[in-house]
Amino acid sequence: MLYYLHLLTDVFSPLRIFRYLTVRTFGGAATAFLIVLLLGPLVIRLLRRMNFGEQSRQEHVPGIADFFHSKKGTPTMGGLLIVLATAVAALLWAVPTNGYVLLTLGTMVYMGALGFWDDYLKVAKKDPRGLLARYKLLWQAAWVAVALGILLAWPETRELVRQLFVPFLKEPVIRDMGLACTLLFVLLVVVGSTNAVNLTDGLDGLAIGCSNSVAVAYLAMAYVAGNVKFAHYLQVPYLPGVGELAVFCGCLFGAGLGFLWYNCHPAQVFMGDTGSLALGGAIGMVAVLIKQELALIIVGGVFVLEALSVVLQVVSFQLTGRRVFLCSPIHHHFQWEEKLLAQREGRMERKMETKITVRFWILSILCALIGVAMLKIR
Repeated sequence: MLYYLHLLTDVFSPLRIFRYLTVRTFGGAATAFLIVLLLGPLVIRLLRRMNFGEQSRQEHVPGIADFFHSKKGTPTMGGLLIVLATAVAALLWAVPTNGYVLLTLGTMVYMGALGFWDDYLKVAKKDPRGLLARYKLLWQAAWVAVALGILLAWPETRELVRQLFVPFLKEPVIRDMGLACTLLFVLLVVVGSTNAVNLTDGLDGLAIGCSNSVAVAYLAMAYVAGNVKFAHYLQVPYLPGVGELAVFCGCLFGAGLGFLWYNCHPAQVFMGDTGSLALGGAIGMVAVLIKQELALIIVGGVFVLEALSVVLQVVSFQLTGRRVFLCSPIHHHFQWEEKLLAQREGRMERKMETKITVRFWILSILCALIGVAMLKIR
């Protein structure tokens, strides 16, 4: 919306700054950050008053619930803050008619609403299962199918969305994957990203901290993809107007930074599935739109590690009856490992949560840097 102020440059020349993508990206990040920072206490009080707090967990590994005992009652559904701040800031600073921004916003809001439904069943209806996994996947797949239909209808993306690009290579490996394979591929990217972030959300500040580094990495990639000179120089697919996703990623980062203010250990509020599904869906859709889907494996390395740990744990237990990890996702493995080590050594158990979280942040930042650096290696 603020973008159109540059039309008044003849009246007041400094308004021309609203034409620049970089200015609007920083402006969106600052706006989203302030929205979360200012509304945070109000939303936390409201969630606490409505008794929307974290419920006790039923874990398969005996004793793992001890890690969550102190968190019981902490307000959840805080992801509403992230969705609200990102949406308001993006509509304010990005070009509001940009189709890429609207589709990504739609994905974030839809996945957030799905997560809200899941959270509501858990905290309000006291159903520990929440929304059953098969129904959750079905609703996620339905949105992806709609989004793909939109991309196939747009002349700018009709051919590009069918192509498969691999990092380090200039030309697409497959120029036309066909409708069925394209749908399957986009499903894997968006649904996989959505649920991987959800699995990572298990320690104070873990998921949002890792999401912030991924958002910054895709901010840089979106800026390059929307700039004809940079896209040509780095040999990446160029799409006019897709650079506006840099503004969206900036808003996502600002909202995430603001949420971390209240979510760092000890957390005052949890994002819940409302936030984790919204974040994962938005990140996955950005990756699809700028044709950096496979780069997400590197950029979101922590999310991939968390998801793989769950898959390996389930497959191993069903095939052999043995577990690969003490507990999954893998961040709980490190918590449980420290607990057992302290018991064997007869010493007091150290608080490992912050150490694990910060180390995962470091890994996430390194993965993001490697992912962005891959743009040059072609």
